[in-house]
Amino acid sequence: MGFQDMYDRLVTDLRDPRTDGWFMMSTPWPTLAAVTIYILFVSFGRKFMACRQPFELKNILICYNFCLVLLSAILFEEFLVSAWFRSGFSLVCEPVNGSNDPMSIRLANACWWFYFSKIIELLDTIFFVLRKKNNQISFLHVYHHTTMPILWWVGVKFVPGGESYFSASINSFIHILMYTYYLLSAFGPRMQKYLWWKKYMTTLQLLQFWAILLHTIQAMYVSCGFPVGYGVALITYMVSHIILFSNFYYQTYHKKARLAQKTSENTNHVANGFMNGYDHHKHSLKVE
Repeated sequence: MGFQDMYDRLVTDLRDPRTDGWFMMSTPWPTLAAVTIYILFVSFGRKFMACRQPFELKNILICYNFCLVLLSAILFEEFLVSAWFRSGFSLVCEPVNGSNDPMSIRLANACWWFYFSKIIELLDTIFFVLRKKNNQISFLHVYHHTTMPILWWVGVKFVPGGESYFSASINSFIHILMYTYYLLSAFGPRMQKYLWWKKYMTTLQLLQFWAILLHTIQAMYVSCGFPVGYGVALITYMVSHIILFSNFYYQTYHKKARLAQKTSENTNHVANGFMNGYDHHKHSLKVE
């Protein structure tokens, strides 16, 4: 049996037929093409911009971030209605309901929009490249943006509902806050005094990953019929994010803070030694 035969059999046997005709869901190739173009743009775009002035994208960024705040809020509301507040829906462990029940279709549709939002969010990095904000384009950033569309294409193709609600709804809520932060920062320096909560955004993102990890583990333990393979993949993915985000948090808020404190102490030491042009250290040596 060839690869194509194995793929066709896998898709035929395990897919959720409700999403067959949905945009970009027939095959993984459109999603993989979008991610490949994204990687190429990030790789060659920075070289292209190296000798050029950064683009001024203030108005575009304000519009873009506002739209993503709105989209994330709508998605969060959809997950609340179709899962969290839905009668008979188990928040502990819920299998995928493959019927054409209106609420099940609504949840599947919310999962598709969540997947498509990850395609839209590839623009985050495109804007960084065009604005020459290369310090923002870390391995963590690119890793997250390239893997989320692929993971969620698989999710919508095979498990558009059930336990998928939890990670998508939590992430939608976090993105309301995150894109609100980006929206405010897009207005320029005058908004900096309102952006003191950046550190706490990273903390919330870490808590998000831990919540998804623990919820997925307990759902697998309860075993309600949700595919174990997808749970294992999600746990592995969350562990990678916890490691990477923890390292980012340490490097950004602990290591840099200690370095800044050490620099400040050294500066004060030198300033005290030469106060008013008088070298106390040399004076002490002369006395001895």
